[in-house]
Amino acid sequence: MPKSTASPTLPSHLQVEFSSLLRELSACGHQAATFVERVRLPGWCRRPLFYFLGYIARSDGRVTEADINYAEGLIRALNLSGRQRQRAIQWFQHGKKAEDLPPLRGLSLRLTRRLWPAPALTVAICLCHAAQIQGPPGKPRRYRCEDAIDQIGLPVGVSDHILESYASKVWVRAADMPSRPETYDQACQLLGVTRRDSLALIKRAYRRKVSECHPDKLSQKGLSPRELAIAKEQLLRYQQAWELIRQRNHSV
Repeated sequence: MPKSTASPTLPSHLQVEFSSLLRELSACGHQAATFVERVRLPGWCRRPLFYFLGYIARSDGRVTEADINYAEGLIRALNLSGRQRQRAIQWFQHGKKAEDLPPLRGLSLRLTRRLWPAPALTVAICLCHAAQIQGPPGKPRRYRCEDAIDQIGLPVGVSDHILESYASKVWVRAADMPSRPETYDQACQLLGVTRRDSLALIKRAYRRKVSECHPDKLSQKGLSPRELAIAKEQLLRYQQAWELIRQRNHSV
């Protein structure tokens, strides 16, 4: 699979916007709810977004708790009112029941993508996140995601590049996770500091790292059980690194 961050199948006027959104997604740790909070999404995008999410969620015949939590996370990220939330849930339910996509469901995004590509590309990223909510997507999820992306007027190859980003940053095997730090240098490297930094500076870096992956914070983001498990493992490693550094400093 190519390493580029922008799909060569996209028209040139879309490539810059697509690359920018992928960078923003990476900066958010591939947490779609945080991504949506940052980039914002026009209100008229909600209906196709939640409809397509329901359509993808039913890919394997059964909607999982992870699918529901993800949709709820996006509802919170979009700061919907009670009435808007009920509509989003209804659209999700309608999407669940669909065997095939109605031809005009993504028309609003298709019509605006040439002059204003960000909404269509943002929705595509949200749909790809749904497809891989429990790891690398199987064929049914991937095919439904590609159907939805085609409906909004984007080349289906866009999904390859979005999922490539998840593959390189999110689909982490246990063996790829950082191991328990055994030396002072390893602990510093894990926290993104050096042995020359003061204990106060290292402590601030530790607190930032913990804040990024603390389960209490991430539980509000609609992450899958797998993503939460990875965050829990990262949190443990940061705690072990800080404890090693703290003990070394107290013993000198």
